[in-house]
Amino acid sequence: MNVSTVSEPVSLSAPRGADAGLTPKQLADKYGLTVSGRRPGLVAYSKQLWARRHFIWAFATARLVAQYTDAKLGQLWQVVTPLLNCAVFYLVFGVILKSKDNFPEGTYTAWLCIGVFVFQFTQNAVQSGTRAIADNLGLIRALHFPRASLPIAFTVIQLQQLLISMVVLVGVVLASGIEIGRTWVLVLPALLLQSAFNTGVALMMARIGSKTSDISQLIPFAMRAWMFLSGVMFSIQDKISTWPEFWQKVMQLNPASVYMDLVRHAFAPVIYNKHLPAHQDFPPHQWKYAIAWAVGMFVVGYVFFWKAEEEYGRG
Repeated sequence: MNVSTVSEPVSLSAPRGADAGLTPKQLADKYGLTVSGRRPGLVAYSKQLWARRHFIWAFATARLVAQYTDAKLGQLWQVVTPLLNCAVFYLVFGVILKSKDNFPEGTYTAWLCIGVFVFQFTQNAVQSGTRAIADNLGLIRALHFPRASLPIAFTVIQLQQLLISMVVLVGVVLASGIEIGRTWVLVLPALLLQSAFNTGVALMMARIGSKTSDISQLIPFAMRAWMFLSGVMFSIQDKISTWPEFWQKVMQLNPASVYMDLVRHAFAPVIYNKHLPAHQDFPPHQWKYAIAWAVGMFVVGYVFFWKAEEEYGRG
């Protein structure tokens, strides 16, 4: 008996039988197939993100510990770096440009250090958020999780660093002759509001940075300009007192200045209120500005990032 085998080409382009004639979309709908990595709704996405809160905290802590592993001073660099910045700014602005002459004796150091520590919290969150997606493509492509976890985790890293640095900052404030007061409790809500603001900015910059890698080269220049316009090393109210009212208002709305003002007033209300005759009282609207910036930027940044959820990690 001779058996002949005939090889026939198999068509994979069109289904047969009951599915004949159905388009790919109709087939997907029939069998409940969905696009891999499809963006969930905003509420569902938020629930997924909340379910991974422990991962976010663990990821942030692990990155923070590993950040200075190769350095001999280790985690001490978290406080040494801002203190070195304070020393440089004190020499240039305090001594050479004589900004310290506008402050009560010995208090300029506290004013300066508070400004540096608080501004660097935002600066570092923005810079790390910009690279949050681009620097973690391997993790994004290997695992399925809400991509917002990454910029949020990097903001948590900066918050953890700030909390460690606050121990040193408290020592600087006390060494400047400032006594512990009831207003010190206001430091915590001020930093929490700033954390929400930083998270929103980090989320926004993470999406931009994932599409335009060159933006990370421009960020240091933008942050340096922002620092000088925010009154980190001097009182911004003194410098803008002769400006037109509109531009004074614009400068007062600067979120970096707002959060620095809150922390400075909380730590040292006497210095804040009396170091300049033209600014005797702490403006209560600063808290309104802080809340508005925190809530507004977090919501805008979160939605802006979520809109591109399906695009992160794709070539």
